Formats: sequence, C-alpha cells, structure tokens
Amino acid sequence: MTVKSSQICAPIFIDGSALKISTLRLLNADGSLVDDLQAPDITEDMAGKIYSDMVYTRILDQRMLRAQRQGRLSFYLTCTGEEASVVGTAAAFSADDMIMGQYREQAALRCRGFTTEQFMHQLLSNASDLGKGRQMPIHYGSRELNFMTISSPLATQIPQAAGYAYGQKLAGNNACTLCYFGDGAASEGDFHAGLNMAAVLKSPVVFVARNNGYAISTPSAEQYAGDGIAPRGIGYGIKTIRVDGNDILAVYAAASEARAIAVKEQCPVLIETMSYRLGAHSTSDDPSGYRSHEEEEEWRQRDPINRMKNWLIKKNWWDESRDEQLQNKFHDEILHELKLAEKCPKPPLADIIDDVYKVPPEHLIEQLKSLQTHVAKYPDNYRTHGDGCQ
Repeated sequence: MTVKSSQICAPIFIDGSALKISTLRLLNADGSLVDDLQAPDITEDMAGKIYSDMVYTRILDQRMLRAQRQGRLSFYLTCTGEEASVVGTAAAFSADDMIMGQYREQAALRCRGFTTEQFMHQLLSNASDLGKGRQMPIHYGSRELNFMTISSPLATQIPQAAGYAYGQKLAGNNACTLCYFGDGAASEGDFHAGLNMAAVLKSPVVFVARNNGYAISTPSAEQYAGDGIAPRGIGYGIKTIRVDGNDILAVYAAASEARAIAVKEQCPVLIETMSYRLGAHSTSDDPSGYRSHEEEEEWRQRDPINRMKNWLIKKNWWDESRDEQLQNKFHDEILHELKLAEKCPKPPLADIIDDVYKVPPEHLIEQLKSLQTHVAKYPDNYRTHGDGCQ
C-alpha cells in the first residue's frame, strides 16, 4: 500500500507550544520605517484624518475619565494605548461595512463620523441619546453609521458578526463585517462558536482580537498556554495575521488586505493586534493591584500616537505647533459639548418601555406602573421634572 504524504506510520505528536507566529511591524518608535520597508499607500489627507481620530479619542478618554471622577457620569472605559489597533482597522473599511465592537471602539465610531455631541448624549443617557438613555455609558450604537449597539456580556458580538456577515454574503452587496474583541473575550465560548461558524459558512467577517495583555486583572499567561490568539484562527481554518497593535502602518496594511480577502474570497480573516491597555480596565478598576509601574512605563515608550506623530513629522506632514493646536481644539470642543449635554433633560420615564416590543406586554406595563408609584412615593430621592423626566 502506498502511504500518502499526509499520513504517518508512527505516533508523532505535535507540540503546540512550539508554534510561534511572527508579528508584522513597519514603524519604529522614532517614526522611521523598519529596515527601510515600504509604508502602505496612505495619502497625506488620510494620514491626517487617522492621526486626528487617534488624538481625539485619547483626549475624549482623558476628559471623560475626569468627568466620571467628578461624578458627572457614572462609568467609563478608555481606549488609551490601543488607538492604532482600532483606528488603523476601521480606516481600512468601507462605510457600508458593519462594525461590531466590544467597548473600547469609540475610536472606530469617531472614524465613521460620530460627533462629540452624540458621544456626550450617550455617555449622559439623556433625552437626545440615540439609545434613548437605556444603555450604560460607552455602549454606543448608530444605525446611520453601521455601528451595531454594544452589549456588556463578553464575546456575544462574535457569533453575531459571523451570522451578520453570512447575511451580507447572501445579499451579494460586496460588504463585510468588522468585529472587535479583547483577549479576555477570546477565552469565552462564544469566540470558538463564532469563529467556527464563520469558517464553515465562509462568512466575510474580519475578526480583530485586541490582545492588550489583560482580561481585567487576569494576565495573558493565566488565560492560555499557547502562542496567543492567532493560532486559534489557523486551527479553525481561518486566514490569520498578527501585527504590532501600536504600529499604525502595520495595522492599516493588514486591515486593508484583510478586507480585500474577506470581500473578494468571501471568507473570514483574523487579525491579532499586540498592544497594551495603558489605563485601567474601567473606572471601577485599579490596575496598580495587578501590574507594575515599570511595566506600564515600558509600554508608554511604545505609545501608538507618539509613534505616528514622529512618522508624520519625518514626512513633513506635521509639526509640534499644529499638534498643540489640534489638542487644544479637541479639549475645548469636548468640554463645551459636555456642559451643553449636562443641561439636556433625561428621557421621560413613561417612554422606558417604548420600542422594545411593538405592543408592550402586560408584565412590562405592570413594572412601569410599579416604578412610577415608587418614584411618586419618594420624590426627594429622584430628580423629577414637570414633564415627567428624571
């Protein structure tokens, strides 16, 4: 009998720990290209837009973190340190593509055109919020911008993205889905179900795993024994790449090619971006309890915004004076819109069950009546207004 080349005649086990996937990097910290490699095709205008979105997101995070500490909003999650992983991918996709995020993708929304006013209304859950004040802060959503509303439970967006992209495939509209999640979400069962579903159905979805080193306080070393998340994509038969998540050029180059593959070949792609969460997991977290100051400082030297700024300056597309003007502009704009949004009333309590069902079921009607009775009984404990807002 002839033995095929794919067969073996003795029990030989594959040691998964020996599998090491290389990382794509094009840009050094000083703004120079690695070994004089070629940068992706990015025009000066596009580069300026990408950099502006990254800077805006950093300042938005800084200002909202302070606002939360001042008691002006209840909760916040930053994208700080991961701006290149998000903006670099979102910028490579079409406005017709659906984005499904986790909860650090405010930069992708900004890239799509979400305004400061819209950010403030959502964060404060007021009457002008697109979600009608029903979501926690940073749970953004925009039908107009093809940005699916964020859910709190980890990894639910992954199988949803596989299914939504399959619908895009059946529609034949040459669009795809961009799905973000962190390394912690990749430890959930939905991750495996979603990737397997996408691989089997050949859904045109690009999964972006933001590996920032921690799932809240759990370091990567305690989450998995293998070589990160990228090998899992290979295991499911998905085309996969790992990139330096703080290198905007590498991320954009990988994302551009990933979208082209997903749309042309009608199949899923996985991108693992290696980055670091410079801030706390959320405003409810204190990272000093599980990581060192030295570790944080080491990663600050790889700051994605500084790296891109250095590249722009080397190309004579930017300078320190313009950088200062841009930052001051965003500081003033965000603070101005925050103050305006704080004056906007809260949604009427009576509207809380509208749009959930076409006809509100009896149990929700009963719960609303009970809540209204409770608020009327203890008016001093609630900020109520003449129009019924609270």
